[in-house]
Amino acid sequence: MPKKLIGKCPVCGKDMKVTELECPGCHTQVSGQFDLGKFSRLNRQQLEFVKVFIRLRGNIKEVEEEMGISYPTVRKKLDEVIEALGYRPEESPDDEAVEKRNEVLDALDKGEIDFEEAKTKLEEL
Repeated sequence: MPKKLIGKCPVCGKDMKVTELECPGCHTQVSGQFDLGKFSRLNRQQLEFVKVFIRLRGNIKEVEEEMGISYPTVRKKLDEVIEALGYRPEESPDDEAVEKRNEVLDALDKGEIDFEEAKTKLEEL
């Protein structure tokens, strides 16, 4: 059984490079330095999230339901994937307000507060 390829060095954290490829049919070998691509930077949990996200065509509501996580958690996981791929997720002008908004939505999702209380807290923000 083939082993999973790792994209980050377990010692220093730098991106790994492939230096040899071999055809399993005719055993032709090619040597050099080959980039693994950006997706090799993702850990197993991030790859699983990406698979679900793509399969569900980016429908966050369906991702929430399938993975059993809240909207803020889906957004957080997506931001982590975006950063791992070397991009910067869009930042809002007031990250603190976004964080508070996400906390309110998460509390609503968990049933810790009701709709009216969430609405009031969101309007205050």
